[in-house]
Amino acid sequence: MKKILIILVLFLSFSVFSQENFKRTLKLMGTRFDITVVAKSEKEANYNIDLAINEIVRIEKLISSWDSASQTSLININAGIKPVKVATELFDLIERSIAISKLTNGAFDISYASMDRIWKYDGSMTEMPSEEKISSSIKKVGYHNIIIDKKEQTVFLKLKGMKIGFGAIGKGYAADKAKALLINKGVQSGIINASGDLNAWGKQGNGNDWMVAITNPLNKEKAFSWLPVNDAAVVTSGNYEKFVKFNGTRYSHIIDPRTGYPSTGIISVTIFTSNAELADAISTSIFVMGVETGLNFINQLKGVECIIVDEQNKIHTSKNIKLNNTN
Repeated sequence: MKKILIILVLFLSFSVFSQENFKRTLKLMGTRFDITVVAKSEKEANYNIDLAINEIVRIEKLISSWDSASQTSLININAGIKPVKVATELFDLIERSIAISKLTNGAFDISYASMDRIWKYDGSMTEMPSEEKISSSIKKVGYHNIIIDKKEQTVFLKLKGMKIGFGAIGKGYAADKAKALLINKGVQSGIINASGDLNAWGKQGNGNDWMVAITNPLNKEKAFSWLPVNDAAVVTSGNYEKFVKFNGTRYSHIIDPRTGYPSTGIISVTIFTSNAELADAISTSIFVMGVETGLNFINQLKGVECIIVDEQNKIHTSKNIKLNNTN
């Protein structure tokens, strides 16, 4: 359930005062990271950016399901066999993931990794999979089959062949952890942007707010609006590039883990909240829920807002967002 992420355009003003914005772009966790810190010198900035990079690499080694030596892989290898004792950090992440699954009624589910890949987005599909194939593809999916024991700090997947994966939450979690580390080290301002999973704190070197552009997913040169980001996370995800069409319906690559059917009706979701981990998970859930249910869900959550762009390129916002249209 890999997401296509919209690149968020940022105003990075370089200050003529005592502090400046310093930015480095590199590939981590298989995707693009833009790490920006405010510092008095390039040497100081590079030291702090290196700290963030090391933290992200550490997290990847913990949660990667591609690394056979990771604790996540050990959980998957022992599915249906035995519980696996894991680090507190990973246990807590899994526990929070299950809580989000319950909150979203299963629209978010880290056991989506168990799903059979019957939907192809490389142009090779010529017809819809059968109902039987779709139903069978999710037979090992279900967060209720992730058994955690807080006292023993173990995780057990009940079904043989079952898997968990953090593709819909991992980058947001990494952004949060890198931010927390830098704040702990005394870095007063910065941005961790993991291909659209963004967490910012403080202000730019010139004292201005960090600004994020809400871009048109069908034309990245145009922005719907610019919004300030004050000690908050913004996650934007889109499904406008990977999709298939059957009988006039557009099926995206984000698949409902409860039904096995791809999501329809939405091409872009932007979530605003206090941390990127939660925003990351909720953005995926909104695609699955659809516009109306998704907006109702967001409007019931304290401290969470969203902007949804539907297939007709119409913008929908949660109740506390007011857009200043730039066009």
